[in-house]
Amino acid sequence: MEISDILDAVRNGAQATSQDVVKLLSAEGREMEELFAEAREVRDRQFGKHVFAYGFVYFSTYCHNNCTFCYYRRTNSIDRYRKSPEEIISLAADLKDAGIDLVDLTMGEDEHMYADDYSELLEIISGVKKLGISIMASPGAVKKEAMPKIKAAGADFYAVYQETHNRDLYSKLRLEQDFDFRYNQRVWAREAGMLTEDGMMVGLGESMEDRADAILTMGAEKCEQIRCMTFVPQAGTPLQTLEPMDSYMELKSIAVMRILFPDRFIPATLDVEGIEGMKSRLDAGASTITSIVVPHRHLAGVAQPEKDIESGGRSVQHVFDLVADMGKRIATQNEFRSMIDKLEERIRPKP
Repeated sequence: MEISDILDAVRNGAQATSQDVVKLLSAEGREMEELFAEAREVRDRQFGKHVFAYGFVYFSTYCHNNCTFCYYRRTNSIDRYRKSPEEIISLAADLKDAGIDLVDLTMGEDEHMYADDYSELLEIISGVKKLGISIMASPGAVKKEAMPKIKAAGADFYAVYQETHNRDLYSKLRLEQDFDFRYNQRVWAREAGMLTEDGMMVGLGESMEDRADAILTMGAEKCEQIRCMTFVPQAGTPLQTLEPMDSYMELKSIAVMRILFPDRFIPATLDVEGIEGMKSRLDAGASTITSIVVPHRHLAGVAQPEKDIESGGRSVQHVFDLVADMGKRIATQNEFRSMIDKLEERIRPKP
């Protein structure tokens, strides 16, 4: 089948196969532009002119894991920080006051935050919730029993990325981490009443079939948010010399996810190419801008620890202005909250 035939079939309700997805991800030239145009049309039909904005607070860069791709792996000799609950709540308040829709509270798998039955983590989530803003909790892989507590503290979303659904590749990336335990994070979070996010990474040695499998698996998980990010080699890691790929596979993955799963939140992250990459990701069908960071507050990113942060390139106003230039607008906090309430009602555990 040609790409136009696959798009027509999906448009008419057909389920895409793995082979279909591989074909779509292989689009080049005119066919790639056709793919992006279809994704934009699907996105606009679902969300209109709304774009959603997520603020990013990476509050602890300590981690007990030793992932081969991550700058913050425990054996990397780097400067690290751990923000206090007061600092974190202050940062979240700045984002709320600026009009951000959701605060993403992200950390490495920090034993300090896991101690005493996750007491400090729960304190942080609860403190931010009192500000009256939606919360995504991204604390890594935790015990199943922690999920209802994280929900009760105020988290709306729980994000944990599998990166790849190829078990062999996973074992080479996330050393000594159980695939099923990580996968079940989203199952357990959903059982506790939280919305969930999964994510794939491209450029780590996966095949095209692996990418297609990840997209279809994330869709089948029914995560409300799914994402793709391009791997950026990190200093001090086993993969630091891996040849980086351009962003086109990420863009095509965004477009395919949008076309196959129209109602999902799909991020245009600022953490890979900074503000320069935002427009191309929105033009590929993304609905959500993530990793907006308050400048001059000594925060780091994930894929790019310093990219556009202190310069203010990832600041709220700069992002909002660029979105307006594209003929879109950032959804208000009330508009976003209304959507989240409806999604949470759909998955709320029955008494």
